[in-house]
Amino acid sequence: MLQTGVSLKIYKGEFVAIVGKSGSGKSTLMNIIGCLDVPTSGQYYINGEDVSELNDNKLAQIRNKTLGFIFQQYNLITKLNVLENVELSLLYGGVGASERVRLSKMALAKVGLEDKLKNLPNQLSGGQQQRVSIARALAGNPSIILADEPTGALDSKTSREVLDFLKQLNDEGNTIVLITHDNSIAKEARRVVRIKDGKIIYDGDSEHAFERGDD
Repeated sequence: MLQTGVSLKIYKGEFVAIVGKSGSGKSTLMNIIGCLDVPTSGQYYINGEDVSELNDNKLAQIRNKTLGFIFQQYNLITKLNVLENVELSLLYGGVGASERVRLSKMALAKVGLEDKLKNLPNQLSGGQQQRVSIARALAGNPSIILADEPTGALDSKTSREVLDFLKQLNDEGNTIVLITHDNSIAKEARRVVRIKDGKIIYDGDSEHAFERGDD
């Protein structure tokens, strides 16, 4: 649970890691940033629009068009093939059938899975499944990519590949917000926001984020 007095700005093109232990409040903050929850008090602006004043339909529109989500458990539909899984996010956004296919193939090519379009999720490795979820996040060309523990279910080698890919996306101009409990993962971002007991205790460059002992 976040406490009062939390103030945070994330600027276009940043790569920010929000880090904290279980119960620190980072999940609450993630849900607010992702328009999954609205703050009970205070204000949250996304692209200049006050989220607290928006209805459910408008919030859903923002989630579909402005935000791209990458989850720890991939959240792929097991009965749908790779292409159909990526298309699903565009379907919810109201994109027509032919355009959905075109955008989904482009996104899958970007993550190196253009030869896996007809595969089912259980025919892929964990790293490949995570790349499908990244393609799904990219397909609608969102301005913000929200990655919730994206390496939590992966081995160290595959985690490195996913982190490198997130860095590449950031270098291409995408805004990345990475949620993690792992300090070593957080260090990969350019900016670190540390959460403890519902408050921000550090907000600055990743190089100096963990110099103090209060984790």
